Amino acid sequence: MKKVVPVLTIIGLMLCAVIGYLGYTAVRKYWPTKEPSDLEKYYGVSGEKTAIFLDNELQDEVGIAQNGQVYLPISWINEKINQRFYWDSNEKLLVYALPESIVYADQETKSSSGVPFLLITDEETYLSAELAASYTDIRVETFLTEPVKRIFIDTDWEPDQWYALKRKGALRERGGVKSPVVAQEEEGTSVKVLEAMERWAKVRTEDGHIGYIERRRLGEEETVNYVSTFQEPVYQNISMEEKVCLVWHQVTSKSANGQIQSLLSNTKGVNVVSPTWFSLTDNEGNFSSLADKDYVEYLHRQGIQVWALLDNFSSQVQSEILLSRTSVRRKLIDGLMAAVEEYDLDGLNLDFEGIKEIAGPHYLQFIRELSVSCRKAGVVLSVDNYVPAAHNTFYDRHEQGIVADYVIIMGYDEHYAGGEPGPVASYGYVKDGIENTLQQVPAKKVINAVPFYTRVWKEGPEGTSSDALGIADAKAWVERKNVELTWQDDLGLYYGQIDDEGVHKQIWMEEERSLGLKMDLIQANDLAGVACWKLGFEPADIWDVIQFDD
Repeated sequence: MKKVVPVLTIIGLMLCAVIGYLGYTAVRKYWPTKEPSDLEKYYGVSGEKTAIFLDNELQDEVGIAQNGQVYLPISWINEKINQRFYWDSNEKLLVYALPESIVYADQETKSSSGVPFLLITDEETYLSAELAASYTDIRVETFLTEPVKRIFIDTDWEPDQWYALKRKGALRERGGVKSPVVAQEEEGTSVKVLEAMERWAKVRTEDGHIGYIERRRLGEEETVNYVSTFQEPVYQNISMEEKVCLVWHQVTSKSANGQIQSLLSNTKGVNVVSPTWFSLTDNEGNFSSLADKDYVEYLHRQGIQVWALLDNFSSQVQSEILLSRTSVRRKLIDGLMAAVEEYDLDGLNLDFEGIKEIAGPHYLQFIRELSVSCRKAGVVLSVDNYVPAAHNTFYDRHEQGIVADYVIIMGYDEHYAGGEPGPVASYGYVKDGIENTLQQVPAKKVINAVPFYTRVWKEGPEGTSSDALGIADAKAWVERKNVELTWQDDLGLYYGQIDDEGVHKQIWMEEERSLGLKMDLIQANDLAGVACWKLGFEPADIWDVIQFDD
């Protein structure tokens, strides 16, 4: 019996040890940690660097806190909240185009309190959040206390639901009691729930932290309303009271202006002529001109407007260089507006083709700035565009549709010189071009351009080539070569082919029926009008098709 007692004692001690260990393990597993978060690591910033939250999402980019406020990278501002802040890196100038004025700021420009608007470093240019908010419909809240600085930018003005904490609790990096503590939140403070889970909620706190807190600590709900005092700029665009029926007149010499009367005698319903008068000649804002006062006066007597065209076709012009300097854009715009006044022009038409993606922001800024001058002068500004495609989104038709008066779709060149044989403008190609443009531009501003030409494709021993023929000449070619044409329902075009002197030739024919289908699309979508390339390529009876229903 005496031997049994020590054994039982040992067993009891062992059981106590096991129970104690299990208890310790359980407490260790479930007992909340008080480990503080490394906030610099958590927010990814330290010192003057400032974490940026956009609509409660932490951004990869960071701001800089100086002069008692936060400066934001202009590149981030352009991408995320307001693309109209244009930074001229050549002339170190910030440019902001409003509907009827242009605002400029350089490194010396300061706010009324004497704080610079710009902060320029070797890597980036920064704009004060204060100035950004003056031109953007956002709410801004900054937290510049140590150890990390944060700025919250909200674009949503819908009411928010905030919850008062019914007991104090730890705000943690993640849901779970073992996650490090970002901040201790006191009873009665409010949090906004960003994401609710079963036991935890991701929240934003009054003191500018985002983290996770136990849902059982959330108390009464309170609705917080916001009122925006921002006034969106209003763009008063100029538009014709009737549908636009525009025809481009290709003018390659002064003497060609004299042909306008005879060319127009072949037409019906034209109310705008766009002569190709102005061509950029260099990267310094100079352009050549074939403008003619008598030409304008004649058209005005016929009740027809003149929208002179400016192109960038010269090999001496690199649009990404020309348009990237504010002083050069000013010079070009001043020159254009002087020509508008001298020749009594009703409008300008921009035909910038083949620009590189890097030129996109500069081209858009040029359109904005030119629109200011045109709007003040009462002059129509129209902009030509390719059919929308993945490779030309940088033309930004949406922004064009806000600042310009008309956005013209060049609804042709589906197949072009140097490319594979095919139609110039099949029905599906035109339909897609219109529908995709209407996703970005209101119909009342969209003009669809149709081709008065077609291509004869040639495939022979020397490869593939093509000749562009006006409709009248193409019809004559078909008759002369005795080409049998067959209607292609899927393309909305006649197709024909022949073997001629050892060369296989094909034609997808533009004529009255195919253009009629395109006009049907224009009218079905209630577009602002039609444009035609080019005057003189068409037989007279084409104009019976290029008409709008009363």
